[in-house]
Amino acid sequence: MSDINDLVKSILKQVNQSDGVTTTTDSHSEKQYGVEDYPLYEQHRDIIKTPSGKSLGEVTLDDIKNNRIDRKDLRITAEALKMQGDVAGDAGRKTLQMNFDRAAELTKIPDDRLLEMYNALRPYRSTKDELLEIAEELRSKYDATICANWFEEAAKYYESRKKLKGDK
Repeated sequence: MSDINDLVKSILKQVNQSDGVTTTTDSHSEKQYGVEDYPLYEQHRDIIKTPSGKSLGEVTLDDIKNNRIDRKDLRITAEALKMQGDVAGDAGRKTLQMNFDRAAELTKIPDDRLLEMYNALRPYRSTKDELLEIAEELRSKYDATICANWFEEAAKYYESRKKLKGDK
């Protein structure tokens, strides 16, 4: 676990040293949200939608209890995560903003594949090529550049620390 913590610290150090935050442009980018918009679910109930496009007002506890709401509609959307990231960035919390942007990318990846990818990040589980293949998949299939960079960084780090599959 210490190796994963070291990797996370290394990546966060690089993020904190950079001048900007990697962002992607989506439908929400027309407006930049700020601290005055927090909390979004109260200030902008009309624009926060479920993955199927329902407004928050259309999701009631009674509907959930009686299975009238698909469980997928209980998930946060990439757009909502990016809006929350805008708020964090406006508050001067750039690392938190990047984490929201990364989380937004993860919403595009099927749960089963996401778990496989995270399992591949565990020390001694993957070769360097396997980690780089996942990075390419993230970049080309899911347009998840922040996450792809994470896997590329992990591949370099694990290689330097002898934590790749076959290094034991």
